Amino acid sequence: MKLPFVLIISLVSLLATTAEDITPEAYLAHIKYLASPELKGRLTGTPEGNQAARYVAEQFAHAQLKPLGSSYFQDFDVTARTSLSDRDTLAFEEGGKSRELKQGAEFVPLNLSANGKAKGAIVFAGYGITAPEYHYDDYAGVDVRDRIVLILRHEPQENDPQSVFEGKNLTGHALFSSKVVNAKLHGAKAVLIASDRPNHPGDGDELLKFAPLTATEDYGIVVDQISVGVAEEWLAHSQKNLSQVMSTIDREGKPDSFSLDPAMTATVAVDLQQEKKTVHNVVGYLPGQTGEYVILGAHYDHLGTGQQDSLAPSQIGTVHPGADDNASGTAGVIELARSISAGGVHRRGFLFMCFAGEEEGLLGSAYYAAHPLKPLSDAVAMINMDMIGRLRDNKLYIGGVGTGSTFKTLVEQATKHAGFGADQSEAGGYGASDHTSFTAKQVPTLFFFSGLHSDYHKPSDTWDKINASDAVRVLREVSEIARDLADAPERPQFVKVAPNPHSGNMDTSGGGGYGPYFGSVPDFGGPPHGVRFSDVREGSPAAKAGLRGGDVLVEFDGKSIDNLYDFTYALRQHKPGDKVSVKVLRAGAPVIADVTLTKRN
Repeated sequence: MKLPFVLIISLVSLLATTAEDITPEAYLAHIKYLASPELKGRLTGTPEGNQAARYVAEQFAHAQLKPLGSSYFQDFDVTARTSLSDRDTLAFEEGGKSRELKQGAEFVPLNLSANGKAKGAIVFAGYGITAPEYHYDDYAGVDVRDRIVLILRHEPQENDPQSVFEGKNLTGHALFSSKVVNAKLHGAKAVLIASDRPNHPGDGDELLKFAPLTATEDYGIVVDQISVGVAEEWLAHSQKNLSQVMSTIDREGKPDSFSLDPAMTATVAVDLQQEKKTVHNVVGYLPGQTGEYVILGAHYDHLGTGQQDSLAPSQIGTVHPGADDNASGTAGVIELARSISAGGVHRRGFLFMCFAGEEEGLLGSAYYAAHPLKPLSDAVAMINMDMIGRLRDNKLYIGGVGTGSTFKTLVEQATKHAGFGADQSEAGGYGASDHTSFTAKQVPTLFFFSGLHSDYHKPSDTWDKINASDAVRVLREVSEIARDLADAPERPQFVKVAPNPHSGNMDTSGGGGYGPYFGSVPDFGGPPHGVRFSDVREGSPAAKAGLRGGDVLVEFDGKSIDNLYDFTYALRQHKPGDKVSVKVLRAGAPVIADVTLTKRN
């Protein structure tokens, strides 16, 4: 039975009394609602995402926080690709004969596609993977420049435990986004993706349904999914058999790529409907005795039904509830708002924020940092919670400790009081979450994170796996640090920290959490072409090469860089020790630099 929204609010309010202590039951009640099937994964720009925002606003009102304006919402616009059109077409021609495919049955555009039209010869490029770490490259020996690339989903040897990849544990190379960017960087003008059904005999030939997508930009190339039947027909025209080709790749662990009959061409046209959608950061203020304040934040959005960011490609279209990522952090902000509000007035105030659009590239926090509702010069610290619900082995990651001059002692004391290991703090202030937007504005930041797990970005990230008791311990540590910061005689001074060689998976300063280290911090609200750096980390390879915040990267190792997806993928094709030539625009003028990449871990 589905409970009415107002009734759920009332039940949570009963659990979360005005007592200062935070209980596992009250904390978990928020997660159960935010990660419920009713909210369908809280994708930014959807009705369910906005419903989650209303829920947070109701909780802020219950905690008696003050809105900074006429409501608790800070509105901003995002662009969403919302639907297909009758101008989305795919046809192939051979020997003067043309056949137009049926949308929905034989082809469908992917929501990460650019709008545009492409015509050309077709090259079959296996699984569309370039993986130097596995000594595998589907593009070796074929030229796809100005051609249309046909590739398969997933990875080679998927059902082989001895796979050169990781067998059933698909790697990041299996993601649509990785395949599309790889084809683009190899010079393709369009990408067609077919199912590897022979490796999945139980699957039908149904195409993925188009799902709306909110994003800052498309991937810069037209992309369709086509049916296996069409792929088999095309290969047959070139005297090839799809099942046999896949068997050869799986058996030998080597690519089998080739150009199709040069007399056959394809014409791809994509015209996805787009619209601006208004989404909401949720902001509530608890005044102090002075105008200074401490920020406590988390993002409330997640992946909806997965799409290209899902790490369970076979389950795209299924609700990804995002209980740990990041209903756990959102619930923490809500409970801390209630607890701190009930504890009386502090010397400094508190600004509680829950952000939209984090999964699309820190959109909400980047917008707030560029359009603050209170002066950022009065923010003494920003504390971010992202995935705090799955603590294991009593280990808690705390990032950003080095960014505030007073943080180390505060964190060590609170960590000891909470009973966590004393060696769990890290120095850096950048990472794959919303605190990065504030570090770039020179606000001292702390980042609380309980660790990645096998349910990350999958439909299996459900509320029943949350360790509520340990999450409450995390919240008590955060509360102690936040209150100490609010009452301390002196505010912490911002410290620009050199890169930490052990920053691991949560450090994206340089285009991702694995692979070689570059050292730039992207501006997620950057230009339409290229990647603007909001900062360059001190002592990093980028800094040593003379790159600066404000530079716009337009070329990396000879490859044109249109967006962050291109940069991320291009960087991961290299290894530590490689020297790469990059081109940036500085005040509109080109600057060439050689950057020697280093090891990340």
